[in-house]
Amino acid sequence: LADGRRQERSLPVLFKALLPFVGNLDRVVSKKAFSAQVKLADEMIVSGGFEGLLTGREFVALKLLVPMVVGPVSALTMILMGMAVDVFRESAAVFSLMAFVLAYLQPMMWLRGAVKRRHLSIQRALPFVLDLLTLSVEAGMDFISALQRNCKSRRLDPLNEELLRMTKEIQVGSSRKDALRNMALRVNQSDLKSVAFALIQADELGVSIGSILRIQSEQLRSRRFDRAEKLAAEAPVKMLGPLMLCIFPAVFIILLGPILSQAMKGIF
Repeated sequence: LADGRRQERSLPVLFKALLPFVGNLDRVVSKKAFSAQVKLADEMIVSGGFEGLLTGREFVALKLLVPMVVGPVSALTMILMGMAVDVFRESAAVFSLMAFVLAYLQPMMWLRGAVKRRHLSIQRALPFVLDLLTLSVEAGMDFISALQRNCKSRRLDPLNEELLRMTKEIQVGSSRKDALRNMALRVNQSDLKSVAFALIQADELGVSIGSILRIQSEQLRSRRFDRAEKLAAEAPVKMLGPLMLCIFPAVFIILLGPILSQAMKGIF
């Protein structure tokens, strides 16, 4: 693409099917009551890498269209199941309401998941990229040349796409400070924002880029180690639920099964 992105983007099949009809709700989502939702959707769509495929208004319209389509289908399915099976007859209304709620929440859940996956990919790749840039800059290359060389040698991923887009902006006339700030605000990922604003400050103060890159790389690795320790500490708590639900009942069945069997034989 013109902005440097080369990886294919694809929307869910349901979104593609409903996109031709979002224009019918344009007057509704243009009202002031939906302005905050449209603004948030625009920011998340850009952060998730779906800029150009979807707009904030279209996304908010999809949030309204999806329950209109999926909700009645789910309700009809539950009614038919209730007519066929007596167990579902009393719960058909409850399940239908739940289907409407889930259909309304599904678009935002999808978008948040896409943003989270993209941010996680950037978070994992950033320390390695900073190490390569540090070595290149300290070896005598300027920052932009080192950035372009790094982008060419690495596989395309979300971080590489954003760096390519930043270099494109610099090539068409934007200053390095503006390109870095645009990237930080566009992606809205904490680690990348920290690095970008540190480089902007280094430009303003005249500090060596190589030393800033090395410091940022060490800080990112320290944060990653802290996150790994936190996840390791949370693992026993997360394992407690499956342990209580699966393992303990199995142990009780194995130990008490023969005893209960003998007791039942004695009674009957």
